[in-house]
Amino acid sequence: MDAVVKTLSPILGRNLKVKEASPKQPRPSREEAEDAVRVLLSWAGDDPTREGLLETPKRVVKAYDELFKGYDQDASEMLSKVFEDVDGYDDMVLVRDIPFVSHCEHHMVPFFGKAHVAYFPSEGVVGLSKLARTVEVFARRLQTQEAMTAQIADAIELSLKPRGIAVLIEAEHMCMSMRGVQKQGASTVTTRFTGVFSNDPTEQVRFFTMVRGLK
Repeated sequence: MDAVVKTLSPILGRNLKVKEASPKQPRPSREEAEDAVRVLLSWAGDDPTREGLLETPKRVVKAYDELFKGYDQDASEMLSKVFEDVDGYDDMVLVRDIPFVSHCEHHMVPFFGKAHVAYFPSEGVVGLSKLARTVEVFARRLQTQEAMTAQIADAIELSLKPRGIAVLIEAEHMCMSMRGVQKQGASTVTTRFTGVFSNDPTEQVRFFTMVRGLK
C-alpha cells in the first residue's frame, strides 16, 4: 500500500486524505480559533464585545466543524465495501445531480452546484450513496473546483479500479458573483475522464446524454 500511495500522491493531491500519508496537520485549540474570529470581526470594523457578536466566535467555530468535516473523513473508507454479486452487470453506473457546497481555498467563500459521477464496474459496484458521500468528503474542505473534480475520480480509481470513470461538476462561485467581477449566475464546468470514457468518445457522448437528456 505504501508503494501505491507514493506513486499516486502527486496525482491525488494534498486534499485526498490517505491514512498512510503524512501526519495530520495539528490544529489550534477551540479557544484560539474563537480568538481568531474576534480578531477578524475587529478587523472588519465591528465590535466583537457588542451583544449581537458575543456568541459569534463560538458559532463560527462550530459551523467550521461542519463545513470542513471532510478533513476528518477518508474517501477510501466510504468506498471500501464492494458488492460483487451483480449478475454480471458491467455497463455504466451513473449518479447524477449530487448537490454540494464547498469553499474556495483562495477567498474562503462558498461555491456550490451539482456533481455527476459515473463508472464502468470491473471488480464490483458500491452502494450508490457512497458516490454521493465521496463527493461530500472532498466538498467539505477548502477547494478549487478543478482539484475537487480530480480528487473524486482518483479516489474512485484507487478503491474500485473500474474500467473507466467520468466526473462532471458544474458550480457557481461566490468569489466571482459577490466580489471581484461580480458576475452573478456564471457557472464553471469541470470534467475528468479515465479508461473507457477517455478512450472512447462515444461513451463520453452517452455520459453527457444520460446527464442532460433524461431530465
